[in-house]
Amino acid sequence: MAEFLRSRRARVQPADVGLEAGVRRRTPGLRREEVARLAGMSVDYYIRLEQGRGPRPSRQILGAMARALRLTDDERAHLFNLAGEPPAPPPGPPQEVPAGILHLLQRLDDTPAYVLDAKYDVLAWNAMAAALITDFSALEPRDRNPMRSLFLRPGSQHMTDEDENQQFARLSVADLRAALGRYPDDPGVNGLIAELTEGSELFRRLWARHQVAVRRSGTKKLTHPVVGEIEVHCDVLVVPERDQKVVLYTAAPGSRSHEALKLLRVVGTQDLTPR
Repeated sequence: MAEFLRSRRARVQPADVGLEAGVRRRTPGLRREEVARLAGMSVDYYIRLEQGRGPRPSRQILGAMARALRLTDDERAHLFNLAGEPPAPPPGPPQEVPAGILHLLQRLDDTPAYVLDAKYDVLAWNAMAAALITDFSALEPRDRNPMRSLFLRPGSQHMTDEDENQQFARLSVADLRAALGRYPDDPGVNGLIAELTEGSELFRRLWARHQVAVRRSGTKKLTHPVVGEIEVHCDVLVVPERDQKVVLYTAAPGSRSHEALKLLRVVGTQDLTPR
């Protein structure tokens, strides 16, 4: 742990934490006393930790040092592991979509694409996704969750085993159980499970199976009021540092569905009726 602390201290510049660089700074990075002050601990205690002589730090001290040294999530977990303290589970599914992913959505002007968090809330989408599925911007944030739509809409209890929605339901419930394992104390995850348990007999049956899985790729059939029936392949790309999924809808080149998507690109954005 001592070597890790030294290397990370050398990486952080005073300006990164709102400090003046001052004069006579012969080595890059923060001084030990600056890290100690930022972390709210004594300089002597921090020096002993960095020299490998200090007592085993508490979780509070580790968290304070991680903040002071501007550690990434992976580096923070590594620091906790080095100290013999398994990192605590994150407080909840991250909601901020990386800028690079947002740029990707906008560049995919011929492919419906959207971003889901771990509890299936739609966080971001492009114009093609709004044209094909629904105008997400017209919905309240809690209503942008396809699991609520699937399990709580009228008729959801009468799906057959062969129904495409039934397969989506099974995979989604197994994925939600996996998310509960990662965020056991998150009010959003627990609230969604409670809501679906109370309102859907189908959800209760599937939840009782205790299946765990991460949703990946598959196929889906959609009916659009302008371009008609479309069969798309759903590719799911994982954003691991945010525990988010990018869902892309594509169709085989030359197929009727592919031509329908091309038509949707031209006329579909004028029809944003929820489906």
